[in-house]
Amino acid sequence: MSNAVIILAAGKGTRMQSDLPKVLHAVASAPMLVHTMRSGEGIDAERTIVVAGHGADLVEKAALDYNSDAQVVLQTEQLGTGHAVEQARAALSDFDGDVFILYGDTPFITHETLQSMKDKRDSGASVVVLGFTAANAGGYGRLILADDGSLDAIVEAKDATPEQLMVNFCNSGVICAPRDVLFDLIAKVGNDNANGEYYLTDIVALARDAGMTCAAVSCDESETMGVNSRVDLAVAESTFQFNARHAAMINGATLTAPETVFFAYDTIIGRDVIVEPNVVFGPDVTIESGANIRAFSHLEGCHVSKDAIIGPYARLRPGAEIGDGAKVGNFVEVKNALVAEGAKLNHLSYIGDAEVGKDANIGAGTITCNYDGVFKHKTIIGERAFIGSNSALVAPVRIGDDAMTGSGSVITLDVPDGDLALGRAKQVNKVGFALRLMNKLKAAKAAKKKD
Repeated sequence: MSNAVIILAAGKGTRMQSDLPKVLHAVASAPMLVHTMRSGEGIDAERTIVVAGHGADLVEKAALDYNSDAQVVLQTEQLGTGHAVEQARAALSDFDGDVFILYGDTPFITHETLQSMKDKRDSGASVVVLGFTAANAGGYGRLILADDGSLDAIVEAKDATPEQLMVNFCNSGVICAPRDVLFDLIAKVGNDNANGEYYLTDIVALARDAGMTCAAVSCDESETMGVNSRVDLAVAESTFQFNARHAAMINGATLTAPETVFFAYDTIIGRDVIVEPNVVFGPDVTIESGANIRAFSHLEGCHVSKDAIIGPYARLRPGAEIGDGAKVGNFVEVKNALVAEGAKLNHLSYIGDAEVGKDANIGAGTITCNYDGVFKHKTIIGERAFIGSNSALVAPVRIGDDAMTGSGSVITLDVPDGDLALGRAKQVNKVGFALRLMNKLKAAKAAKKKD
């Protein structure tokens, strides 16, 4: 049976003290909403429906930027979780399958957990609720199980008996049910409660009254972490980074000071990669096996091939493609450029909108002058080319295979294969001028002090 996901993302998040909708606050370089959407991908969801409210335009843009096939529906009044799910009814009117209810501010539900819920549905349960064993159950709703292990009820803490409050198996709010069952039950949910809201959790009691089987699946408490404040956001970031670092090391990467390395939500790290201290990975980075990412480097939107060396103090920006065994050294910035196998950019250079050929050597202080104030232009540097220190390559320009530029040159014309290009002003020595000038300046300084 096919799957759909409804993500509740309409809340304002007052405790965040922010103009930005709560679900758009970032964890690991991506909005929390994106993390939740990624969870749905793990169960091959055919439909993703995002229920937006506060800041709906911003929420819709973030959702569609990540998945252009997602649908965004509006909850104009905040009348509870049941009411929020009801807003997705029309969008799923032609859908025949299971629906998962997820939350845009609960970013860590795993694919494996959702699959466990799916398996429980496939075994015959009409409604499946995700629970967790809480270290401190406090105000969480309790999941009360029947003698046969099925889910008997969800009891809110304020309504629980002393015996029920002893239960530490708690409700996460995540629910799975067939589309027709889900919306039939939601239509029966009332709002006769202190807040006048329609609660999604009421469908469990309604399902039991109708003779349906309800079930609960358990996950680790850390998966159900909700974010309601900046403090929670910091805890979520810390949790993500701890898990990402652990996974990278388990999968064969070396992190010499793991607590100082920061991953993005989609970072891919191969085996035998070495990541030195104080490295930051932005979104869309892939590091192949055997590469070395040296200390204090920042990478985003780039691909680093096997055995390449990056840094220390290097910056790779979006579109940087670093070939096998290439080297991007200290204080080098690469943007939208292909650096081919074995090429060396050892220090103090900017290479943007360029191609650097195999085994080329880029001297210190080299700049590709790629921007004229309106358009970006491309620089092509051939194989085995040698670019002298402090060269300015004014794009569009091509430096041929085995060509060279003299140090301090400004190159404005193509350099054919094998040629040496010199593009600097002729040096003129003024005999004795430096000494005379210095003496004159010292005399002026002494006179100023007397005054």
